[in-house]
Parts: sequence; structure tokens; C-alpha cells
Amino acid sequence: MNRQVLPVLGALAFLAFPGCSIKKLAINSLGNALASGGSTYAEDDDPDLVREAVPFGLKTIEGLLAESPRHRGLLLAAVSGFTQYGYAFIQQEADFVESQDLRAATALRDRSRKHYKRAVEYGLRGLEVEVPGLRVRLRADPEAALARTTKRQVPLLYWTGLAWAAAIAISKEDAELTADQYVVEAIMRRALALDEGYEHGAIHDFFIAFEGGRPASAGGSLNRAAGHLERALHFARGRRAAPLVTYAEMVSVSRQDRQEFAKLLEQALAVDVDQAKELRLSNLVYQKRARWLLQRTDELILE
Repeated sequence: MNRQVLPVLGALAFLAFPGCSIKKLAINSLGNALASGGSTYAEDDDPDLVREAVPFGLKTIEGLLAESPRHRGLLLAAVSGFTQYGYAFIQQEADFVESQDLRAATALRDRSRKHYKRAVEYGLRGLEVEVPGLRVRLRADPEAALARTTKRQVPLLYWTGLAWAAAIAISKEDAELTADQYVVEAIMRRALALDEGYEHGAIHDFFIAFEGGRPASAGGSLNRAAGHLERALHFARGRRAAPLVTYAEMVSVSRQDRQEFAKLLEQALAVDVDQAKELRLSNLVYQKRARWLLQRTDELILE
């Protein structure tokens, strides 16, 4: 039997006992086991299997959080899990089906928005475990509020900011949510300053989209996006498809650069998904998007 399963079984056995302290210990033990088990999904080579398995895991995490609401590991698992599931298996599916079924795509995006908002809530709760009062201070003065965070909080900062940004990106008609963009930017800039290399440069992926997806009149910069691609690739060392796909979609399309668009997506497809097992699932998801984008080249790039 897998050694990682043993602590989970032990924790489940303790749940049969009525004592509050024993029950709390069991919940925290099970929570620790679940919170550290994300690599099982990340290393999987079957995205469809993961798509079917993740909802049960997320609901289990929520059930444990109801009993142990300040469990930092579970809160991180919740914010990262709902964000990734919302994008990889809901929002991306909306993109794929939109040309054939707009109603289905709209419904999927509404669902993904709910996942992102739920993720943000868990992320803020997680940050407040160690930085009390952060939520209130964020909107008043985000830089001052975030100055209290340390490298230890980077995972929570990253996933909270990413979920918040994703919710904003598909809710442009929601003025109240869109107004939070300055808070999201501050969160992600703080994460970048604290740990630029987090998750093999993944924070730079966000800024590729953030800079490349806005016109210059709104503060965007294709040159800054190119700089973030360079840094992302530096940390990725050829093991991640995500920054290549993001740059092709956000910047190459904006420039209407057909040659660059195709080159970057082919590079993404050439990434060996077995080179870094912890990145396998992510690479498979982004390679699927790369193939879809290549099929739409004539639609996206008119020149």
C-alpha cells in the first residue's frame, strides 16, 4: 500500500472516537495528508481522470475546513484547487465549445467564475491566519497591507491573486469586481518581489497576460510582457509550456505576428511532459490549448 495512504486511514479511524481533542487531531492529520497530496494530481498523465477525481477532493477539503477553518494547508489546497479546476476543466472547455454552442460556453464561464470567487475567499482566509486584518487593509492601502507578508505567504498570495484576476477577466460587466484590479496587481507584485522563481517562474506568466492583455492606454506594455516571458523561460528551463502559450495568445496575437505565434506554440508542444513529473498535468493542459490555438491561426491572425 502507498505509504501516503496510511496517515489518511489512521486519521479516518480516529474520527470514530467522540472526544473533541481526538477528533480535532484526526481532522488536522487528515487535512495535512490531503493538503500535501497535490503532487498526485500534478504528476498524472490523464487530465480526464483528474477532472473526474478533483471535485470529490475539493468537497472533502471543504468538509474538513468546516471543522478546522484555520487550517493553513487546507486553505491553500482549496484556493489552488478551485482555481486550477476552474480554469483547466471549466473555463478552458468554455473556450473550446464557444464557436459551436455559445449558451453552453456562457454557462461554463458562469460556473468557473463561481469557482474563482470561492477560491479567493479561501485564499484571503488563509492569508489572514498569519496576517490578521489583511482583508480589510487590502482595499485601503494594498502595498502597506502586503508589506507584512513574507516568503512563507507566497503560495497563498499567488493563488489568491490568480483566482481574483481570473474572476475579473471573465466578469468585465461587473464594475465592483473589476474595480479590484489594483488590489490583484499589488498582490501579484508582492509575490513576485518575495519569490520571483516560485513554481518555476509561474508568477511571470501572470504578468505576461497582465501586461500583454491591456492596451498601452490602460497601462499595458508588450515590451514588459516580453521581459516577463524571458524571466519565465529562465526559471522554467524548458520544462513548462504555459509561458509560451500565454505569450503567443496574449502578445503575438496582439502584434498579429503569425510567425512568432506559430513558433512559440510549436515550442510549447515540444516540451517533454515526462521531463518534470510535477509539471506533467499542467503541461498537458497547456499543450491542449496550444493545439487549439494553432487550429485557429487564420481566425486570430489576419495578416
